[in-house]
This record gives sequence, structure tokens and C-alpha cells, in this order.
Amino acid sequence: MAADSSRYRPFRAWSIAVMLALMMLVNFLDKVVLGLVSVPMMRELHLSPTQFGLIGGSLNWLFSISAVLVGVAANRTSTKWLLLAMAAAWAALQLPMLAATSIWSIIACRVLLGAGEGPASPVAVHALYKWFPDEKRNLPVAVLHQGSALGLLVAGLSIPAITAHWGWRANFLILSVLGGLWCVAWLVLGAEGQLARAERAGSGSRIPYALLLTDRTVLGIFVGHFAANWILAMTLTWIPTWLQLGMGYESHMAGRMFALFVAITAPLSLGLAGLSQRLLSAGMPSRLSRGCFVSVTLIVAGLMIASLASPWFTPMEKFALLTLGSGMTLVMYSVGPAMLGEVTPDSQRGGMLALSNGFSSLAGLAAPIVTGMLIDGAGGSTARGFEQACLTCGVVLLGCGVLCVFCLDPQRSARRITHESCRRDVHHMRADQG
Repeated sequence: MAADSSRYRPFRAWSIAVMLALMMLVNFLDKVVLGLVSVPMMRELHLSPTQFGLIGGSLNWLFSISAVLVGVAANRTSTKWLLLAMAAAWAALQLPMLAATSIWSIIACRVLLGAGEGPASPVAVHALYKWFPDEKRNLPVAVLHQGSALGLLVAGLSIPAITAHWGWRANFLILSVLGGLWCVAWLVLGAEGQLARAERAGSGSRIPYALLLTDRTVLGIFVGHFAANWILAMTLTWIPTWLQLGMGYESHMAGRMFALFVAITAPLSLGLAGLSQRLLSAGMPSRLSRGCFVSVTLIVAGLMIASLASPWFTPMEKFALLTLGSGMTLVMYSVGPAMLGEVTPDSQRGGMLALSNGFSSLAGLAAPIVTGMLIDGAGGSTARGFEQACLTCGVVLLGCGVLCVFCLDPQRSARRITHESCRRDVHHMRADQG
């Protein structure tokens, strides 16, 4: 029976992949809802752009801490029950929003929600790895991320309609119900995979975290992930507001424009990830096919995003530049973990993914607040302030992209880490014998 449970079972594995993709759909609905109800929420509660930016960034206050703690714990704890506990917390934390009237009560809800959502992505990827062998893991992880994109698409089409019919608070009740339904389905259909456990039985020794965290490629991945998360947090929080107050669209059209934004960025990021994989399969070293590839996408995206501050472009041209630039940065979320997997042992991958997510959440904390402050600094002009925020974002992307060019070389890092680890093992062996 044990041997049978450790075999790859495609149907069961893919059923888990679909369930986890649906979980990420709910996860991103929870993330983006605030941006899509920003205008009526700010008007009812008399919030300034800086205050709203503070609320938007508060999701990340405990995000990194919980991501690291739970991500590392996932190496030794059942991912089925961890995921169930997290999703149940998301559902419960939507309910106080039905009555919240002060900025601090809303911030408290978002901080706790962020603590519950911080570990979602690394734990979900870790759970998938327990069902799929190494050579079959790329596609299910891509499906997982498409659940996130689908959540944004559904949000853009549904949340403005719900707000128009029942008010902005009704969205939080519906999200609570959706989260509860997923928990019931996961309780019945979810299970713990055994494949990764069987593979780890014969895997190599662990690498000291100090060695991993001082490696140039690992640090480059952290920096690239930080840059990608800066623009993701800025757009999820502020694009709907910019479309309405900056570009003059009414709420339904702004929702459709946001859905169009997602409909373009998601396949663009998939296509770029596929191109990187084809270059690698054709024999190009990962320093070029992965490292330089994502570095160039960050640099080009930075130039595109920064150009929004120019008066030469029409509003629709600015929307196109923002959409294409955002889509290019998303490739970091698929290629970055792949590079991390090249230099990290399987038994430590969950912890390293969590550390990368945790570091990038610092950008998620800062970007919405910086954007709100720039809008306030522009005299409350959402259009001018958001364009200044795009210039700031472009500088972040450019700087991080240039750093990544010099840092990302997974094959060199793998050789270095293996050599240093063997040298330490030999040193300790000689010390023990002495």
C-alpha cells in the first residue's frame, strides 16, 4: 500500500492541482477586492489617497513573517491541513468588513488577512510537488498561477456589478461564502501527496541556509521578485482608482478595463515563460535562458512603465504601456522559482520559496503607500500622482533588472554551493576524526 501511494497518479494529482488553482482564485479575489471598491469606499469613509494606500499596503505587514514561518513549517507539517486553516481564516476575516467604519478596524482586518495569505503560494507549490515528479512540475505550477489570473479576471467583471447592485460591502460577504465553499470541498477532496516524500528519502544532504542566502543567484532572485511584486501591488491596489478618477471611466467600464488588463498580462507572462523554457531546452545555459531573460524583461518593463510620466502619450497608449510592462514582469514568478530550484535542495525548497515571497512582500507593503502619498502630493490629482508613481516603479524595475544581470547565474551558483558544502563536510569529518 505504501509503495502504491508513492506512485505518480495523474488523475488524482491533477484534481489536486485544480483545487489549488481554485484556492488561488479565491486568494486573489481577496487581494484585489479593495482596489475595485476603492472609489465608493474612500467616499463613504472619507479616506485620503495616503490613507487608502496605507490600507492597501497593510495586507503585507505580516505577510513576510507568516510566509517564512509557515513556509518552513510546511516541510514538516501536512499541507492539507495548513491550506485548510489558511483558507478558513480568509473566509472568516471577510466578515468584519461588513461593519467596519474606521481606518484602523479595516487595517486590522487586512493585516490579519495578509498573515493568512502570506504562505499561500509557497505552501501550494510545495503541496503540488508532493503529487508530481520533478519532470512534470512546470505545467501544474503554471496552472496554479492561472488560478490567480482567473481570480483577477473574475474580480474585474463581477465586483463592479455587485457594488452597483448591493453596495461595496456586499463583495466581502460573497468572498466569505466562496472561501467557505472551497474549505468544504478541500476537506472532502483534498489529500496529502506522498511522491515528494518518497523522492526525498534518497536525496542529498541539506545545505546551510547561510550559504544559500549569501549566494549571488539567490539574492538576485530575491531582488527580481521584489521588483515584480512592487508593480503587482501598485497595479492591484491603484489601477481601478486610476481608471475611474484618473482616466474618467465609470465603475463598470473600469472593471472591464481591469479585466482586459488581466486578459493580456496573464497570457503574455505565460508566453514569455514558455519562450524561456524553449531556450533552455535548446541548450542555452540557464544564465542566459533564465537569468538574462528575466533581467531584460525587468529592464524593458521599467522603461515602459517609467514612460507613463511622459506627456507625449495618450491615455489609451499609457494603459497599453502599463499593461504590457506589467505582463512582462510577471514572468519572474515562474522563472524565478525555477532558478531557485536549480540551486536549492528539494528538502529546503519550501523554505527558500517562502523566504523569497517574504522579502518581496516588503515591496507590496511600500508600493501602495508610496503611490497614495504621490497622489496626495500632486494635489489629489489621481492622474498626475499615479504617473509619478509609475516613474518611481520604473526606476525600481530598472535598478533591480540591472542588478539581476550581474547576479543571476544558476549553474555557477549550483557548482559553488555544491563545492562549498562538500568542503564543509570534509572539514567536519576531519574534525570528528581528529
